[in-house]
Amino acid sequence: MRVIAGAAKGRTLKAVPGMNTRPTTDKVKEAIFSMIGPYFDGGVALDLFAGTGGLGIEAWSRGVERTIFIDREKISIDIIRHNTEAAGMGSAAEIYRNDAERAIKLLEKREIVFKLVFLDPPYRMTQMDELMIDLAQRSMLEEEAIIVVEHDAAHVYPEHMEQFEQLKQSKYGDTAVTIYRYIPSDSMNGGQADE
Repeated sequence: MRVIAGAAKGRTLKAVPGMNTRPTTDKVKEAIFSMIGPYFDGGVALDLFAGTGGLGIEAWSRGVERTIFIDREKISIDIIRHNTEAAGMGSAAEIYRNDAERAIKLLEKREIVFKLVFLDPPYRMTQMDELMIDLAQRSMLEEEAIIVVEHDAAHVYPEHMEQFEQLKQSKYGDTAVTIYRYIPSDSMNGGQADE
């Protein structure tokens, strides 16, 4: 695994040992960033089931201002620390050991708003649509924020969800990637709310 493009291009990243974490392959990562970028102009990214941190590091390397990494496993947190240091992220990385729901509540208190969200949970977890709606209801997404869900190809996420527009769904073997854009309801009504 390596950083594919941007400021940290070519830096090698460590994988989490064992079979519980499936790092996003370079091929899938390349495909994701060609769909959502490939480069960014600032903003904050959330890598919620971060694993190795590969997606959040790639986003920072390609121009996101900073990335918040969350994982509940200590071994993953150690690997994320190593990988963000190897990439040279410094203070652009915030790393927390927590589960997704608790982390979201804590981040909400800080009034952080995300431009980019990566959801790559263990494949048995199939409620990322609920988690996305939760982020929207807590006002934690920028208008037109991009949400990338990596999941088991056997599971299909809905094409239409309140305030989310599905941009793309692609399959790579047993992995699928579904990408959404967040459109707040006041934008959907033609932006009449502030008149």
